[in-house]
Amino acid sequence: MEFTENPWRTLTSNVVYDNNWIKIRHEEVVTPSGTAGIYGVVSFKNKAVAVVPIDQDGNTYLVGQYRYPLEEYSWEVPEGGSPVGTDPLESARRELKEETGLEARTWTRIGRIHTSNSATDEEGFLYIAEDLVQGDHEPEETEQLQILRVPLAEAVRMVMNSEITDALSVCAILMVARLKQI
Repeated sequence: MEFTENPWRTLTSNVVYDNNWIKIRHEEVVTPSGTAGIYGVVSFKNKAVAVVPIDQDGNTYLVGQYRYPLEEYSWEVPEGGSPVGTDPLESARRELKEETGLEARTWTRIGRIHTSNSATDEEGFLYIAEDLVQGDHEPEETEQLQILRVPLAEAVRMVMNSEITDALSVCAILMVARLKQI
C-alpha cells in the first residue's frame, strides 16, 4: 500500500456549523479498514500566523491573555489569523504591530505546521522578527493583553515547564531556540 494515497472514503458531508472563522462538517466515511465510521472536521477560514520577535539583547516578547475556550490565562507569542488568499507574512506584520507595537526590519519564515490535524485543517506559519522598532500597540476589541519581555532562554523554560502551552507558540519558540542555538 502506498502511504501517500488516501485510504478513507467519504460517503456524505454536511456542514453543521458555519461562522466567520470556522466551518464544521459531519461526515459519514468508510475507514481505512473498510468499516463504517463518522468524522467531524473543523475547517478554518484563516491561516494562523505566529511571530517570535527577537530584540538586539536576545529577548523575546510574549503576549498574555485569557483564552475563552480554555477558560484560562495563556502566555503566547504574538499571533493571529491570516485570511485565506492573504500573504501570511503581511498578516504576521500586522499581528506583531497590533499586539506589541513592534515593527521589524528583518523577517524570516521558519516553518509551517498543522495545529491539530486529527480534527482540523488549520495551517500555521511561523516567523522570526528581528531589527525591532517599538511603537504603540493596537489590540483588537476582543483582546485584553499583557506584554512580557523575557530572554529567549526564559521562554524556552516556560515551554518546557508547560507555562506556555499554545501549539503555535511552543513550536515557534523551540524552532527559534534551535536556530539561535539556545
